[in-house]
Amino acid sequence: MKNRVTLKDLAKELKLSPSTISRAIGGHPAISDATKKRVKKKAEELGFTPNSIAASFRNKKTRSIGIIVPRIDIHFHSLVISGIEDFAYKNDYNVTIFQSKDSLKREKEITKILQTRMVDGIIGCLSIETENCDHFKKFNKLGVPLVFYDRVPTDFDANKIVINDFESAYTATKHLIKSGCKKIGHIAGSQKTSIFKARLEGYKAALKKYKIPLDESLIMYTKNLSYDEGVSSAKKYLNLPELPDGIFCANDYSAVSVIQVFRKANIKIPEQVAIVGFSNYPISRIIEPNLTTINDRAFQMGESSTKLLIRKIEDENDIIDSEIITLKTELIIRESSKLNA
Repeated sequence: MKNRVTLKDLAKELKLSPSTISRAIGGHPAISDATKKRVKKKAEELGFTPNSIAASFRNKKTRSIGIIVPRIDIHFHSLVISGIEDFAYKNDYNVTIFQSKDSLKREKEITKILQTRMVDGIIGCLSIETENCDHFKKFNKLGVPLVFYDRVPTDFDANKIVINDFESAYTATKHLIKSGCKKIGHIAGSQKTSIFKARLEGYKAALKKYKIPLDESLIMYTKNLSYDEGVSSAKKYLNLPELPDGIFCANDYSAVSVIQVFRKANIKIPEQVAIVGFSNYPISRIIEPNLTTINDRAFQMGESSTKLLIRKIEDENDIIDSEIITLKTELIIRESSKLNA
């Protein structure tokens, strides 16, 4: 195997000092253009590539970002990752992705790995099992900037990119009410997670505002808001003495499964039951009828997370310990809720 060409090899070939070679490659103004051209030509001839790891030691920067996501196979997180990579690439940063698979144990193991890796900063979304975030506090002591998105810590101050889940859920439920629904159900996510707690509270607040009695039997609690849990919830609704005439689901997977179960049971949507989801997954535009949903700005969340993180990495005068950026969501009205159309 051919040995890597080093600065010393170049210096020997050109009869220059290694420091001169290094400055020439780095474009130092003290080095003449003629010398820079000689060095560049010889470097290309010998197949020399700068040692980025060694350079990172000198510059104390790796231009590398660690990403912790719960699940890559969830469309929301894949869109966030796309936003992260897009902005990082434009700013000459590399991205390494880890997934916790919504496991607290695995998340803790990833943070230990990242403590020994050379990364300039970390973007993370908490696992569904995470309630205590002490394993992330180590990065503050190490001086490694952190930005959290979507599922964020509540037990310590941190940089956060979020949406207003309460307001978004309120808007979705209000839409069902304005469409004529008077008996509205909710398929809720894990109440150990702040975003799903906020969506449940937004649903309840809309009912209260419009003087619709809260019926606890119409709230179906799930662990992961999976397709199968949506199917199970839909079947529970079918077994009630009276069907709800509207359902707000805390994600699109559960909403799609409800549509499919109801249609098999010859329940007309939206004439008998209007349905609203959350996240604007691609399937929301494919399912019949098309699903009304909340656009949670996943790609923009990734971009904003990376923009904030890079500023924290590069701006030595940034003295703000923690920032919270809230992105505006949008209700996308489609056929599944158009009762008055």
